[in-house]
Amino acid sequence: MEYENFTTRYNVMDVFSLEAFTNIKGGVNRECKDVYFMRAVGAGKSLSEDVRKMDRTLTERMFAGQCRYNRVNELPGAVPMEQIQTYTDFYNNWVDSGRTKAVLRRTETAGEFPKVLGTSFARVVNMLKNESENISESIEKNFAVKLMYWFDETAAVLTTHWNPKLSMKFVVHNVRKRQEYLFCYLLTQLGIDVLMLQSKLDIEEPLKQLQLSKTIVLGSFTECEISKYCAEEYRSEKAAQKTERIQPKPVVLQSVQRVQPKAGNNSEKKELEFEELALLAASVVMIAIHDEKGEVIGTGSGIMIGKDGYILTNNHVASGGRFYSVRIEDDEAVYQTDEVIKYNPVLDLAIIRIDRQLKPLYVYHGEKKLVRGQKVVAIGSPLGLFNSVSDGIISGFRKIDDVDMIQFTAPISHGSSGGAVLNMYGEVIGISTAGIDSGQNINLAVRYEFINDFIRGFV
Repeated sequence: MEYENFTTRYNVMDVFSLEAFTNIKGGVNRECKDVYFMRAVGAGKSLSEDVRKMDRTLTERMFAGQCRYNRVNELPGAVPMEQIQTYTDFYNNWVDSGRTKAVLRRTETAGEFPKVLGTSFARVVNMLKNESENISESIEKNFAVKLMYWFDETAAVLTTHWNPKLSMKFVVHNVRKRQEYLFCYLLTQLGIDVLMLQSKLDIEEPLKQLQLSKTIVLGSFTECEISKYCAEEYRSEKAAQKTERIQPKPVVLQSVQRVQPKAGNNSEKKELEFEELALLAASVVMIAIHDEKGEVIGTGSGIMIGKDGYILTNNHVASGGRFYSVRIEDDEAVYQTDEVIKYNPVLDLAIIRIDRQLKPLYVYHGEKKLVRGQKVVAIGSPLGLFNSVSDGIISGFRKIDDVDMIQFTAPISHGSSGGAVLNMYGEVIGISTAGIDSGQNINLAVRYEFINDFIRGFV
């Protein structure tokens, strides 16, 4: 079977700059791939611009299907409390396999990759034990669990449909601690080129003595502000450049079935009839949640927020599955995806993506203050009843765990989570997130302010 005995070979060519790291591509000979593990030490005057240039080049290649790329300013912290049990189960399954196979939230179960990942975890955990004294079983377990969580959060996107022949690159800032460094080494074991931007400080001396990574000297150590990486920024930039080059031809609209609401003073807009608001269900989807065996373990709803396949839903919907099936009104196709682009457990928001052009809903921007008694319409798929429409009013405003919520009376049930709460102009003012079973029509939605901040860059 191909890549059953996958191995890596390190830094076979010299790399002296960010541009060289951007352009170098390790070849694959039989089951051995050439990878690059680099530390860019210090910062020159042009570092920020050089990083942006690297981001742009690699992101454009990624959108063209030529590579995979991610850059993070820092690795995540500890595993969140609500996910500790999940990753403990992943760890136990890995141990039960003889430490030869690892399947996480965002890894694929098919092919050789779970075995490659599992053996790589084992190799790196053994390195920690060999390089450190008095490593207890508990410390070893905590380290492995953290590696698994970090991988899902930062690097799983690079190994979707894992193919070592494809260039995969990962960049991280100012690595210092042993666990962070060994995580970077783990990624190289999977065929990923890793660059550590050490502008403020370098790794500890004992880590240098391992002689795993090569050094690129860029300048002296200094504080250097580098913006966070956002792939969609470069997609939008590319689209804007294309638009500037093309002179649009005038279009005469013969008829209009539905007009997308625009931001502005509500007094200048016309309230829609319920029949018109119901048409907006075409931009609300039903999401089936699948486990690792492919079984449906629940359903939820989602809102189209970006035409390039981006769907907003609840984190508690997205976090519960191995992959998702998305249904769209008046479309017989079922769109499967395992792409969770972004999530926030505190706000209970997440973005998934499907491979389809969408008609996004407009999210309200607060032109007029929401008030109690204001009419609302909720669209979702309660109990799997696809795109049900209900009406009600805003009955109050609540703060739940420091998150401002809208309390509303439009009936919702299990499966409505992630659905749209609209004002009478057809604008999204909230996303359904919870209902109180012991009460009648006591339902909660995350407010539009949080939604707008969360989806910035995707609309």
